[in-house]
Amino acid sequence: MNNEFTNAQRAEVLTAALPYIKKYSGKTVVIKYGGNAMINEELKQQVMEDIVLLWLIGVKVVLIHGGGPEISETMKRLGKESVFVNGLRVTDRETVDIVQMVLAGKINKTLVNLLQIKGGHAVGLSGIDGGIIEAKMKNPELGYVGEITRIRTQPITDLLEKNYIPVASDRQGNTYNINGDTAAAYISGALGAERLIMMTDIAGLLMDKDDPSTLIPQVTISEAKKLYESGVISGGMIPKVDCCIEALEHGVNNVVIMDGRIPHSILMELLTDEGAGTMVMKG
Repeated sequence: MNNEFTNAQRAEVLTAALPYIKKYSGKTVVIKYGGNAMINEELKQQVMEDIVLLWLIGVKVVLIHGGGPEISETMKRLGKESVFVNGLRVTDRETVDIVQMVLAGKINKTLVNLLQIKGGHAVGLSGIDGGIIEAKMKNPELGYVGEITRIRTQPITDLLEKNYIPVASDRQGNTYNINGDTAAAYISGALGAERLIMMTDIAGLLMDKDDPSTLIPQVTISEAKKLYESGVISGGMIPKVDCCIEALEHGVNNVVIMDGRIPHSILMELLTDEGAGTMVMKG
């Protein structure tokens, strides 16, 4: 690997990134971390490296994570079945306790530790801490699944001002379980983030969901609404794009549905002109 690039080529790569470093230094970028990049150990290490590098060049990174697969696995080990309605986990009192244990405990502290091993300074949070997320019951049929009513950003901005990387799980104080994409949309909007990155296990928004070559690199809100009507945006992509639009309407500059399976996709998206998914924009 060391012999593949000369020092001059390495310097050229760094120089090419300079305009992007200038653009994002001092700006807030929210990363919704999930999918295969959260399960595959090599990808997980690369994501942590990308975040620490951005932090070192002055980007105010906020990492928001879910933990769906690990929650389901833990519930299975405890002999409790996972039940979903329209993609949302039906959450009773016992499930709430399991979700809190997995998200705010195991996953959150593991990510904080990984970031610090890579050289960053990170602090773990959940929606409970400082009352970051306030919510009400979304639907009695879903049990303790919450609908966000208010975001309090001060605990996050206090950490950013002190040069920490906030690592937040999608959990709320009144025992409600919050969808991670929804939490990321609301928090990034409340922060007025420059960009929200939604990491997924697909190439991005596709004209043909079975053909990665039909990737749509950019789409506006008005164009996205037409893609709903034509059926291009369907199934599991509907709530994902809904969250992108929610974030844009609440103040985020732009949102990217990013292919988290690509190594160092975060750096590709922010520090090169190549990108790694679909950018959703106002308009």
